[in-house]
Amino acid sequence: MNSSRPKWILLLLGACLGLALAACNLSTQPAASPTPVFSLTPSLTPTVTPPPYALTVNGQGITVSEFEAAVARYQQAQQGLGQTVDQATAVQVVEQDLVDTLLLGQGAAAAGQAIDDAAVQARLDALATEVGGPEALGAWESAHGYTEADFGADLQRQMAAALMRDQIAASVPATAEQVHVKQILLYNSDEAQKALGYLQAGADFNDLAAQYDPVTKGELGWFPHGYLLDPAVEEAAFALQPGQYSGVVQTQAGFHILYMVERSQDHPLSPDARLALQQRAISDWLAQQKSTSTIQFEP
Repeated sequence: MNSSRPKWILLLLGACLGLALAACNLSTQPAASPTPVFSLTPSLTPTVTPPPYALTVNGQGITVSEFEAAVARYQQAQQGLGQTVDQATAVQVVEQDLVDTLLLGQGAAAAGQAIDDAAVQARLDALATEVGGPEALGAWESAHGYTEADFGADLQRQMAAALMRDQIAASVPATAEQVHVKQILLYNSDEAQKALGYLQAGADFNDLAAQYDPVTKGELGWFPHGYLLDPAVEEAAFALQPGQYSGVVQTQAGFHILYMVERSQDHPLSPDARLALQQRAISDWLAQQKSTSTIQFEP
């Protein structure tokens, strides 16, 4: 915000012409109307030494003081949750968060969605109203290690990053190729092989799944590519056709036998599934940006 930034006074140094100038650099030839030659010293602007940066992303920097304050805030927040985070871990978490924030903000600017000072000021005014006025907001800033200028700068970065996140999330369609799957999940390899043997002998999958899990009856529901945490289960599920079951698929969760109920090329995403795909889209976007960006960190 312009109102919170230091105002530099530009010092303009003019040349002073002394009377002795008349005796210097004058022609030896007499002249009826000598014209004095003025030599003006160039205007000088004081050189401002940039503050030391802890982190720069494509030339955009986070100062050491800002970074250290962010680390302290993160540790304080974790302590409020009853957790203790060591310094090295806190530094790593804050570094990655700030890199992501800067990259997202730069993406927003490149898309013509930069956040100007007026937008930041409007948000600051709204925050001040929410917390009880400018003095209350200033007290909150101080309590959390912010100067007024740093808080404004951080707010601007966060607002720009939010714009880009929203843009990426909006690009994820509301429908996708999905499968409707059931499973039998067991925690012992021998039991899983025994269940597979029952199926191969002609047992009905739904009946068998209900015996092993009377509550869910093995229902996994609909899900798209990229939704499940374990890619092995997802890969096995999408390899099936309706009415088919898989072999035993081992994961950290246990031993799965999957059954394809139905599949669709254009099934509506559940809110949870779409959110998962949006989060993955943002993560993929950031990974691509990091691969082509210049990121420097000086802990």
